[in-house]
Amino acid sequence: MTSGRPGTSGAAATPEPGAQGGRGRRLVPAYLATGGRERPRGTSDFDRLTLLVSTDQQPPELEFGPEHRRLWTLLRPGALTVVECSAHLGLPVSATVFLAADLVGGGHLLARSPVPKAEEIDRTLIERLLVGLRALP
Repeated sequence: MTSGRPGTSGAAATPEPGAQGGRGRRLVPAYLATGGRERPRGTSDFDRLTLLVSTDQQPPELEFGPEHRRLWTLLRPGALTVVECSAHLGLPVSATVFLAADLVGGGHLLARSPVPKAEEIDRTLIERLLVGLRALP
């Protein structure tokens, strides 16, 4: 176990050097990124695997904070999931959901649902298909 808070590893205490100015802890607590809200504005169906894509709109201005701009900048080159954004920003997933919901509501990001799990294939159908293919001349 490395230095940091008791019961945590040093890696959890230092998610990204730029976020804290190279020191051990964030200068601003992660809960401040949510603006003290309990629920994200607008949509509440964000999943950890929701795909976030930036739009062609201009960067978020005064109505959003620095974390919003960092998230928007992170997504300029391409799409990432909420959990990947969370890791890059050094924020909890729940705080990243708040930021993403704000930017989606402002038209700066698009959110796409994760790909649903495939249904189980009926094995008897596959077996009948194989029997039919083998019967072909």
